[in-house]
Parts: sequence; C-alpha cells; structure tokens
Amino acid sequence: MIRSMTAYASAEVTTSVGALTCELRAVNHRYLELSPRLPEDMRSFESALRERIASRLSRGKVDVIVRRGESRSESLQVDSALVGRLSELALDMEARFPRMRIEFTELLRFPGVLQHAEVDQEAQQATLLDVLDRALEALTATREREGTKLADLLRERLDAIERIVADVRRWMPEIRTALRARLESRLADLKQPADPGRLEQELVLQVTRSDVDEELDRLSTHIGETRRVLSLKEPVGRRLDFLMQEFNREANTLGSKSIDARTTNAAVELKVLIEQMREQVQNIE
Repeated sequence: MIRSMTAYASAEVTTSVGALTCELRAVNHRYLELSPRLPEDMRSFESALRERIASRLSRGKVDVIVRRGESRSESLQVDSALVGRLSELALDMEARFPRMRIEFTELLRFPGVLQHAEVDQEAQQATLLDVLDRALEALTATREREGTKLADLLRERLDAIERIVADVRRWMPEIRTALRARLESRLADLKQPADPGRLEQELVLQVTRSDVDEELDRLSTHIGETRRVLSLKEPVGRRLDFLMQEFNREANTLGSKSIDARTTNAAVELKVLIEQMREQVQNIE
C-alpha cells in the first residue's frame, strides 16, 4: 500500500481526570523524525510513545502534541486535618482581632491544603498509548488515501513513458536508414570514390554511436519494476527514489545519442515526466 508522508490526524479520549487529546502532524522527510510535546507529568512516557510510533511509521517528520483538558474536581483532594488546624487558628485569630475576616478561598490557597489525587502511572501510560493508537489509525488512513492518489499519478506517467519508448523503437529502423543515406550522400560528394569497406566501417561506427536499444530496454525494465514496487504492501519510497535516478540516467543517455529531432524531443519529454514522478516520489513513505 503506497502511503503519503504528509497528513494530519487527532484523537481524544475521556478519562476520570479529564480529556486527553493527541494531534499528529506529518510531512515528508528522508528518515523518521519525531518531535513529541507532552504534559509535564507524562514526560516519562516519551520513550514508550516513540517506540509505538516507530512500529507504525517508517519515514516522515512527525510532530506529536498531547494535551490534557481541564481536570475534574474529583482529581483534587483536601487535607482535612490541615484544614481543621487552619480553621482553629482562624477562629483564634478572629477572637483576638474581631475585625479580621478569613475567607474560605484563602484557606484553599495555603500550601498543602489542595492535593492532586494519586495517579496510577501504568493506567496513565495505557491511556496515552490508547489515544496515540487512535490518532495513528487516523493518520495511516489519511496517508493511504493520499498514497492511492500518488500511485495513480505515477502509473499515468509510467504509461506515458511506455508510449514514448514504443515510439522511439518504431522510429529507429527509419532513423538508421536515413543515417545510411546521409552518409552515402556525403561520401558521394567527395572527389575521390570511397572504399566500400570504409563506407561500411563508418556506417557501423555511426550506428553504434547512435544505438539506443540498450537504453530503451532498460527503460522498459524500470517501467516494469516501478509497477511491481507500486503493488507492494511495505514502504517503498526509497526504492522508488532509486528508480527515478535510473530513469533519469537512461533519458540523459538517450538524449546524448540522439541524431534525430524526434528522439531529441522524446528525451526531453521523458525527462519532464521523470521529474514529475520524482517530485511525487519525494512524498511517499
């Protein structure tokens, strides 16, 4: 399955201490690069988070943003003993200073009065990985949808390249015949008659220099291999990138050997198509 490296996804789970949200933003990158941002009390889970993402993604620069919503009141606990001592002290102060008023909210601000409930670390990590898995599922689905579109674009250009290769094959006998005619015409203009053996040697040399059968065969091989790679279920971005380099090499050689306007134009069209494919391949996982 071809997957794009560019995608966005988010997921949310509701816990006893509030909502936990995970956002994933991915763009293309040569390797897998993760940039997690976690709540302070979840920093210890970063290693597990990285391992989980690496088991699902192979390439891309991925920003991971985890946010926690407002905590529910049951996540807070009051130190009743401390509040009792503070209350006795407040009553004593009021007896001494009748005009003094102590508000309840002021008592809550006293250090140690409000305490967060004890958190189960294993359960918290499991919740984090759960919301991460949901976000990864959504991210993968988006990547696959985009990857399907990219694969269709690549196959369209492969079809166009195949048509150009077929055209050049069809033109080559005519091009070789025209080459022989030009060579014979030039030799006929010479004042001294040419040696027939020399004519054949020169013709063989020119045909050899302009022979592109090997390049056409390799282009056909690369077309077939690219189609095979596009059908694989594993990440294939690096393989496709290598194939684009091979395509480009053959197109350059085809252009350098050209002795006909048609093959020159064909080489230019090939390079345009290959560059379009290369740009798309840069975004494939």
